[in-house]
Formats: sequence, C-alpha cells, structure tokens
Amino acid sequence: MTIPAVRTAGLTKRYGSVCALDSLDLTVPAGEVFGFLGPNGAGKSTTIRLLMGAARPTSGRAWIFGVDASDVAVAHRSIAYVPADVALWPGLTGAETLELLGRIGPGVDRTYRDELVQRFAVDLSKPGRAYSTGNRQKIALVAAFATRAPLLVLDEPTSGLDPLMEREFQVAVAQARERGQTVFLSSHQLAEVEAVCDQVAILRAGQLVDVAAVAGLRRLHRSQVDVSFTGPAPELAQVTGVTAVEQLGSGRMRFLLTGPPAPALHALAKTEVTSVQIQEPTLEEIFLDYYTQAAR
Repeated sequence: MTIPAVRTAGLTKRYGSVCALDSLDLTVPAGEVFGFLGPNGAGKSTTIRLLMGAARPTSGRAWIFGVDASDVAVAHRSIAYVPADVALWPGLTGAETLELLGRIGPGVDRTYRDELVQRFAVDLSKPGRAYSTGNRQKIALVAAFATRAPLLVLDEPTSGLDPLMEREFQVAVAQARERGQTVFLSSHQLAEVEAVCDQVAILRAGQLVDVAAVAGLRRLHRSQVDVSFTGPAPELAQVTGVTAVEQLGSGRMRFLLTGPPAPALHALAKTEVTSVQIQEPTLEEIFLDYYTQAAR
C-alpha cells in the first residue's frame, strides 16, 4: 500500500476558548494535486502550521509520508513550503536566496529552476528588501517548484500574482504532478482549485465538510440569468440545468442556471430574446450552497 503524502487523525487546535481546527481526519494520496478549500478563517492556515510543525496540536496527530509531523527535522526533508505571506532575507539578492534555499532543501533541479525564473519573469539581482509582494511570491514559488521534495505545501500561493503569472503557476503545478510530486494547495479561490486539483477538501469553521472530486464542485456554479423578450415567453420548465424560473412582469424572466449553458441557450434561441444578463455567484454564495448541501 502506498503511504499517503499527508494524513491527519483527530487533529485539533484550540487557542483558549476558540477552536481553530476541530478533529480533522484527512488523507492526501501521494502524487495528487489536493486542494484545501474554504473561506478566510476556516482553519486552512492553522492546519498547515500543524503540518509544518510550527504549532503543536491540542490533540490528534499528523503524518508526512508516515513520519510524525512533530518530528520536524525528519518530516521537513520531504517538504517544500510556500507560506501565504512570503518574507525574504532583506540583504540577500534573489539569486542568493534561491541558492541558499536550494542548498538547505532536499535537492534542486537547477536547469528547471533557471527555466522557472524566466517563465515567472523574476529579476534575481535585487535584494530581498526591494521586492514587491508579488515578486517575493515568485521567488518562493520558483524555489518550491524547482525542488526535488516529494510534497509541495502551498498556502494561498497566487495571492500576489497577476493573471499571466497565475497561468504559469498552473503549468508548474501540472508539471509537478507529472514528476510524481504531491501538491497540497490551500486556497479560498474556487477557480484556482478547479483549474489544477484532482480532489478538494472543503473546510468550514475548523471542520471538514467534505472531500470531493473537482468535478463535484462544478455543479455549484449556479448563475442567475435575467432575460428580456418580446412575444411568447421561453419554455424553460423542463430544460436541463434550469431551476427557479420566475416571471418578473411583461417580457421579463429570471432563472437559475447550473452546469453547461447549451440547453438553456437552445431554448432561448427559439424565442425573441432582446437581452440576457448573467450574474455569477460570489465565492461565499458558492460555499454556502455547498455547506447547505453537505448538511442535508
């Protein structure tokens, strides 16, 4: 049997009367890109601090490839970590920082690291104090993806990146999977998790709500559609993905759309539609919908 990259059993962390993480039982298979998803304050960063040995659990245990996470010296040999807020040595240049991280870690692919520097457009000549938030993030990501560590732990890794660099991040994650590395990606961005992950754990208020394949999240994209038309109203009652059809008065209609839009568009094309407005759900609405379904 393959040893999981990450496993927790009853992992709990309390800060006084506040329970930041409540009896987390989680298994992350080796070789997968595993998303850890939840709104801010759900307990994601607390979990990562416990996995990294930066905090001690109130109760329960965690293992990294079968090694107790509390044995930091051994467990960290398997990990490359990118924190949510990257801090660099202020007096070291980017090149010196990458060299130092490469020497103290489990090994580095220098050729691939040079490629990543080009792809992420990082100027390595500047000292750490001169880097913006986004460029500090890039340095940390290059160091992590270039490592030979079997587990990459990424906590909100794209928070300071522009859309082009987010695309490079997604490519680098896919390449890490191809090399057999495990990626543990903590995020509150549903689109980011959908783009790269195989499975996703949903966390709310310190508790694990569910572990689902990414395909299971796509059905949560339930958009509100407002339609204006002339003549007879569109026939939408039996259309796949359409729910909560509501007449808003003469020539106006509203409904909710889940999944592929093709069936609804086909039905609308049969009538004299004059305008269509689509309102995407907010992330909080998506989470609330998922939490409600899980509770049921």
